[in-house]
Amino acid sequence: MFTRATVRRPGGSFTDGLTSANLGKSSLSRALEQHDAYIAALEQCGLDVTVLPADERYPDATFIEDTAVLTPRVAIITNPGAASRNGEKSITRPVVKEFYPEVAEIEPPGTLDGGDVLAVNNHLYIGLTARTNKQGAAQLIEVLEMNGYSGSTVSLNSFLHLKTGVAWIGAQDLIAAGELIDHPAFHAFNITPVLPEETYAANCIRINEHILMPAGFPGVRDVLTRKSHPLIEVEMSEFQKMDGGLSCLSLRF
Repeated sequence: MFTRATVRRPGGSFTDGLTSANLGKSSLSRALEQHDAYIAALEQCGLDVTVLPADERYPDATFIEDTAVLTPRVAIITNPGAASRNGEKSITRPVVKEFYPEVAEIEPPGTLDGGDVLAVNNHLYIGLTARTNKQGAAQLIEVLEMNGYSGSTVSLNSFLHLKTGVAWIGAQDLIAAGELIDHPAFHAFNITPVLPEETYAANCIRINEHILMPAGFPGVRDVLTRKSHPLIEVEMSEFQKMDGGLSCLSLRF
């Protein structure tokens, strides 16, 4: 059961962040409007939301999920794999320590982005990508096992992050896109495939009884509606242009 979330506002440097989306220049003013709606959606799910100010040193800092992995028993500050984002952990650390007295850290040469970590109950799947390496995954698994959790790795070829292409929506149900539809790591799950043209909508968030999904993807919306999940759709166009998704924009705990 989630009760809290932490978000960081996009700053003036947001549109200079990392992206390979080729969807055009993001609008900061529209991104701020969409961020407001995102915060409102989190609150609609019953979460107490802490809103952190923008930090102009880090254009991608609004994608705060990549800097920490939070569980009910332990918090881990990550070591982000993109050089321009690595310093973001220093501005997330004191925020996390307000809620977790004991905080573990991923150390070099290990790298880890929170967007590569998919939690399904007490097991965490860790994507091996350009941002998360085997050393970082091994360190995370060690911390998890010390705290009563388990973890395993998922090798990826095409997605930026694991959660770019898969979301847990409850019970044994996943929605997945691309290479993750038939990935052996998820053979025990009931997988609903996402059409290639709606791949972006594979990045949904389950928050308690609600599912947050990006607006504008009717195929995914229809699937989730048939599964009787209360849905909240949020416009995400300006974050999509910056390779960011719904899960990236908050730490939920």
